[in-house]
Amino acid sequence: MKFTTIYLEENKIEIFNSIMGKETVKVNGEEVSSKFSIVGTEHNFQISENGNISDCKIVTGFGLNGVVIDLYKNEKPIIESPKNGCLGFLLMVIIFSFLIDMIGNFF
Repeated sequence: MKFTTIYLEENKIEIFNSIMGKETVKVNGEEVSSKFSIVGTEHNFQISENGNISDCKIVTGFGLNGVVIDLYKNEKPIIESPKNGCLGFLLMVIIFSFLIDMIGNFF
């Protein structure tokens, strides 16, 4: 399933993911990176722009709003998502649920 498409200069970067956790990055229809991931991963690849080669990195993960991506070209950010992850929020919900359960069992 396609997650997103990014147009960068003359390049079309597509990010796909599967139910089994396989993330695939394609540039202009050609697969440039593929990894298995459950909570996110980092894809490194190169693109060609006006005859110049640029190093790119896509970092996927989870945030409070769902799946987030960061895109860097030559180590400079092109797309940066909010860094506040959902791990702290989930931990807080688990602790709160545990406390409510303990209070309920006490009375």
